[in-house]
Amino acid sequence: MTISEVSKNFNISTRTLRYYEQMELIQSKKKEDYAYRTYDEVTIRRLQQIIVLRKLRIPLKQIKSIFQNTEQSRIVEIFQENMAEVDIEITALTTIKTILQSLIERLNESEKINVKLDLLHDSYILKIVEPLSLTKINFKEVKSMEELNKASESLNKLHDRDVRIIYLPPATVASIHCVGGVPEIETGNFINQFIRETKLYEIKPDFRHYGFNNPNGDMPDGSDHGYERWVTIPDDYEVKAPFTKKLFSGGLYCAYMIPMGSFDEWFKLYDWAENNDKYELNFKEQIVERECMEEHLNYINKFMLSPDDITVQIDLLLPIKQRKQ
Repeated sequence: MTISEVSKNFNISTRTLRYYEQMELIQSKKKEDYAYRTYDEVTIRRLQQIIVLRKLRIPLKQIKSIFQNTEQSRIVEIFQENMAEVDIEITALTTIKTILQSLIERLNESEKINVKLDLLHDSYILKIVEPLSLTKINFKEVKSMEELNKASESLNKLHDRDVRIIYLPPATVASIHCVGGVPEIETGNFINQFIRETKLYEIKPDFRHYGFNNPNGDMPDGSDHGYERWVTIPDDYEVKAPFTKKLFSGGLYCAYMIPMGSFDEWFKLYDWAENNDKYELNFKEQIVERECMEEHLNYINKFMLSPDDITVQIDLLLPIKQRKQ
């Protein structure tokens, strides 16, 4: 299967597939007398395993460790660590549910006897919380992939509290663009070299770093896929080839932070934007991918202070506008 076939059949973005290759979780191959790179049966099976583990909320770093360690005890240890985290989350949600149920019962009782309760009164809240006993959680074994998909879909749905509404100011940027191969890595190397040689961290210590697909690509093997990166620069600064100087118009965006590699979270942000009551998507250009941006957060810290730090946070950004009431 080609990268586009895998992306379509497994509902996983080509950006994510390329990142899995960069992490050496999967590997594509070039067959003789065939123009496109493909994934063989073994790799497809490995990808299916990754998808299931991601739906079980196992981090990519631990998934890589699972594949590198054949010892079953290590795999059990990883699963136990994640189950403990899920248990804590379930207990916390159960506490909230129990308190809400208690409040509902108290309010219903007071309504019957026509008594107004002050829910914000500290002593009243304490009286409700004090006698609560947490319900013991019984884990049910997942019986099918369909049930797992439903659980994953429910847990992954974004709420308003998950998404930030931000204004990105207009800015002058230095742009680098590569197509084919591994453009995310190639443009990243160019950007880092540019920052070092120009000492951008001195002349503009508040610089910002954006990236986006350009283009998404239509070829089955992804050979026409491109990636473009921007770093903000002083307005009067001139750049040399292969960089070009551009003006970013800025605007209103919805932002959702992900750890590096979780690029399938794009689906969640799109779903939020398309079903939001207050905001709607606001693409200004015909080439939509140029406005679906990724911002590497706190990049000067990553570049200058902690280059070996593997913690990379990225804002997924979609242009929006307020809906007409």
